[in-house]
Amino acid sequence: MKKNPLKILKSAFEKILPHIRNANALILKTLLKILQKTKSILKKLILPVAILACISVITIIVINAYMILSTKDLIHTDYADVPERYVAIVPGAMVYKNNVISHVYRDRIAGGMELLKNGTVQKVLVSGDHGRKDYDEVNAARLYIRKIYKADENLIFMDHAGFSTYETMYRARDVFCVKDAVIVTQRFHLYRSLYIAKKLGINAVGYDAPELNRFRKALHLKWEIRESLARVKTFFLVLFNAQPTYLGEEIPITGSGYKTWD
Repeated sequence: MKKNPLKILKSAFEKILPHIRNANALILKTLLKILQKTKSILKKLILPVAILACISVITIIVINAYMILSTKDLIHTDYADVPERYVAIVPGAMVYKNNVISHVYRDRIAGGMELLKNGTVQKVLVSGDHGRKDYDEVNAARLYIRKIYKADENLIFMDHAGFSTYETMYRARDVFCVKDAVIVTQRFHLYRSLYIAKKLGINAVGYDAPELNRFRKALHLKWEIRESLARVKTFFLVLFNAQPTYLGEEIPITGSGYKTWD
């Protein structure tokens, strides 16, 4: 007698159904154990993670407060009030395609050239990132200065390896033999710049570069947040006397800056 295929399938399913139920029960039981263990581990981690987070926040607040309070009295907003120093240091900033400098960089350059023009400084040291062929802050600044200011090129020095604020100040001291300076940059950046300069033994003051075009408040907030973390990094770079990427032979700021124009 021919057997009904549906009955055969039903019979087979009924035989394996208990095994499926047992397997599902085992899987659920295993998942519950894993969840319980995970919950237990998370409970143990909550306190250490919370403590670490609190320490991190406190560290950021303390370092920022210390850096700001220790340098705020060195910052000037009116160029007429800036005390005389030998050189103005202009830290680098972003440039775009076709050697178009950002407004941030433009304002810094404008502040440095103004101090040179009125005799507050005798030289200007323009720093920036020239570490790649396809990105060159320094020569973009050079072309801009040549076009707009037509200044005596012997008075303008170019630092092609100022890859960061820390490296700019370190090289100012060790490569360009800078002993005293006016650092020209935006206020949010001046606290960190002045802190580095002071710790490196440079007799520095700061000039808050005037905004030729007002920046949006949202942009200022973004800079402040980023800078608050950069100050923490800087604190430890100074603490451990980190070496810059490049040093090289000395190019005294008292000489001619023309040979740095390349």
